[in-house]
Amino acid sequence: MARVLICGDLAWAHKECEDLFRGLADVVRMDSPNREEFFAGLQPGGKYDGIVGIYRHNISADYIGIFDEQLVAKLPQSVKWIAHNGAGYDQIDVHACKERGIIVSNTPGAVDDATATTALYLMISALRLFAHAEQDLRAGKWKSSHRSGAAHDVTGHTLAILGMGGIGFRLAELAHAFPMRIIYHNRRKVADAPEWCEYYGPDRLDEFLAEADVLSVHIPLRADTEGYVGETVIRKLKKGTVLVNTARGKVIDEAALIRALEDGHLGAVGLDVYPNEPEVNLRLLEFPNATLLPHMGTETCDSQKKMEIRALTNLRDYLTVGKGSDIIPEHVQ
Repeated sequence: MARVLICGDLAWAHKECEDLFRGLADVVRMDSPNREEFFAGLQPGGKYDGIVGIYRHNISADYIGIFDEQLVAKLPQSVKWIAHNGAGYDQIDVHACKERGIIVSNTPGAVDDATATTALYLMISALRLFAHAEQDLRAGKWKSSHRSGAAHDVTGHTLAILGMGGIGFRLAELAHAFPMRIIYHNRRKVADAPEWCEYYGPDRLDEFLAEADVLSVHIPLRADTEGYVGETVIRKLKKGTVLVNTARGKVIDEAALIRALEDGHLGAVGLDVYPNEPEVNLRLLEFPNATLLPHMGTETCDSQKKMEIRALTNLRDYLTVGKGSDIIPEHVQ
């Protein structure tokens, strides 16, 4: 039988994994404590020799590092599919994989609801200054430092979604119920977006930014998007705009964000992600108008199980029909 590697342990889908690969493949667990021993296991005759597919979770980076060019080069020639657990796949050198003939899949859809509800919470908390109010209560101050004039209702404001993928679209659905006006910016129009989602193309980016009361960021982290929401983009937002980020910390220029909080250009921020996780810039803790979460976007048993099953299913489908679903855009022929 074929051999597949679980790289980063399963938490919720052990039975499903057994059912998916029973009679089809031997499932090998990656138990190397460091990168050097992992590389040794990949050598001919090693304990990972002959694997044809890999299920990968980001937690594996704690032991063997990211799937960079060096690691990808060490994979056996037999490896043809990496089923990544997660919507974002910035910890994998997908170009090195493509050169080796390895296809990478991710798990879009499975993370949409949990991440979108995280963004919704951050938006509401930032507009209403709820996080600061809770800090006051816990300190026994009731709402002594709350200023009603600095807080805003959600209803009737404009939510600008930067990147209308699955997560952005789910947030649009949730926010539309208030109702909010929903506008979005993509490289191209989303074909099945409802009419209440107003499209602003590349030629209307400045107009899109100027109309936002809340800018929610949902773009992937790539070389061309690192620092995309920087000084220029932030200053094109009107004074008092709320900035929400549940994508990746590095798509925002953190220094520019802090400057805009310092001078009051940004009204508030809601952040779930940071450039150097788990480290958080201590300056952010000084702003009462900042709602901060420790990357909680998909931290639910429901979503994590869905993600595990979806990644495992992509790997199973590769073994059975030669092609899984959810192939990342860089690898779509």
